[in-house]
Amino acid sequence: MIERGYNKKVRIDCNMRLKGLKQEDYDLMRKAGFRFILYGLESANQKTLDRINKNLAVEEIEKGVAMAKKAGLDPHITTMMGYPWETLEDAKRTIALSKKLFDRGYVDTLQATIVIPYPGTPLFRECQKNGWLTTLDWDKYDQRTAIMKSPLTEKDIKELTQGLYKSFMTPKYVWRRIIGIRSWDDIKFLFRAAGKLFGHLVDFSPKNKSEKTEHGCETC
Repeated sequence: MIERGYNKKVRIDCNMRLKGLKQEDYDLMRKAGFRFILYGLESANQKTLDRINKNLAVEEIEKGVAMAKKAGLDPHITTMMGYPWETLEDAKRTIALSKKLFDRGYVDTLQATIVIPYPGTPLFRECQKNGWLTTLDWDKYDQRTAIMKSPLTEKDIKELTQGLYKSFMTPKYVWRRIIGIRSWDDIKFLFRAAGKLFGHLVDFSPKNKSEKTEHGCETC
């Protein structure tokens, strides 16, 4: 990309793992044209990361996103609520870590959803074995409805998912985004992000039981 000059013409977005790269690797990615980097953080609890085979230690999360941000990339994290083995305190730990990453300026955007065990996956088989599934109505397998039994109520899970989106909307974060505006495209991005954020908050409102809206996740 660099040798052929494509890095000056092409912008690359990609999914990434939170371990395995060094600072010089991230620096080279930025130079080669990479910008938006999506990390599947999923949870801030080691037992959950181990159980879903993330091959990741909690302490590696902050280090990975910090290196990406230092290189000039735009890190985005995905997180999930409603694991059948996580307690309220476990879920709050994920929110706290997400907020910490935003407060330190290591992460730019976030996607939060409810855990869904899709057919054919190890989690789905575990749900069948343990009797965790509450429905086989596939229309509800949309990451906005809790379909597994959990120590938490569906209201708890939706409020926690909302909490993830609210966790980064601090005055410090908003100010950082405003002073980072360099072009009209940046302004349009912020307006799109605000719209997406509002949509996600509606999606996971405990009062919203039947309405279904469509909101992408490329910005929030």
